[in-house]
Amino acid sequence: MPSQPVTDRMVCFALYSAARATTQAYRALLEPWSLTYPQYLVLVTLWVEGPQSVKDLGEQMQLDSGTLSPLLARMERDDLVVRERSSADGRVVEVRTTPRGVALRAELAHIPSAVARGLGLDGDVDGERMLATLHGITASMHAVTDDPSSVTGRR
Repeated sequence: MPSQPVTDRMVCFALYSAARATTQAYRALLEPWSLTYPQYLVLVTLWVEGPQSVKDLGEQMQLDSGTLSPLLARMERDDLVVRERSSADGRVVEVRTTPRGVALRAELAHIPSAVARGLGLDGDVDGERMLATLHGITASMHAVTDDPSSVTGRR
């Protein structure tokens, strides 16, 4: 019997496990505000980039409308965001933060640095390196998704 589980020697499982552990850490950090990690991401996006169309928000967060719509509905019930039809194009639904959603920005300002400490990152340089590595992995895996034969040699 091997001294360690086979999954401990798999890069893909290490990525999966790290992503799950990170999400669990966010869950623990955000629990006092009854926020989920995806809700936090919506708020951060709206704080930094301002109002967004539901379509653009879904694309940025890589969520389909079947996942994003209930998420936004809950946030709207919790008075964090408002969804309104665009005055310029009635087909477009825009999302913006409410005053309560805006107020959470100051309360949650410590979250990124807490996560960075939890990851063992020592300053901006470490963070930038990790981001570059993760973005590279993401781009590489999207390329595989788009063309699996690029790594299998099978056409």
